[in-house]
Amino acid sequence: MTELTEGAKAPGFELAGADGPVRLSDFAGKTLVIYFYPKDDTSGCTKEAQEFSALSGEFAAAGAIVLGVSKDTVASHGKFIAKYDLKVALGSDPEGSMIEAYGTWVEKSMYGRKYMGIERSTFVIGADGGIRRIWRKVKVPGHAAEVLKVAQGL
Repeated sequence: MTELTEGAKAPGFELAGADGPVRLSDFAGKTLVIYFYPKDDTSGCTKEAQEFSALSGEFAAAGAIVLGVSKDTVASHGKFIAKYDLKVALGSDPEGSMIEAYGTWVEKSMYGRKYMGIERSTFVIGADGGIRRIWRKVKVPGHAAEVLKVAQGL
């Protein structure tokens, strides 16, 4: 698979969401922020979801919708949202088809052990369906605010 680049057309997707299927086509004409994260209710992923949630009103004012994506189930997402009163939508990709299409399923290493997992990454997709900005190997602190600045500029 070729790695996605800024300016490329965003790959289509269909995910399970809390209110039914979530598709790229649902966001045509809008700015979409997709952030990929490894697992619900883990420290870094919780902090990232909280940072995006804290800025949800500002993203909405900029005409942007935020969607978090992991392999967790819709039920797990529901518990995660309720536990932390999250204000962002979460999509479930248990088979990893979207995760792979966006190039975020990568080899990782921890304590010398190699394994496959989700690379924390964010994509801003413009109203025309083109990828405007990509962040890979995201460090959580301040990231949501940086993404907001890009979304506000579209």
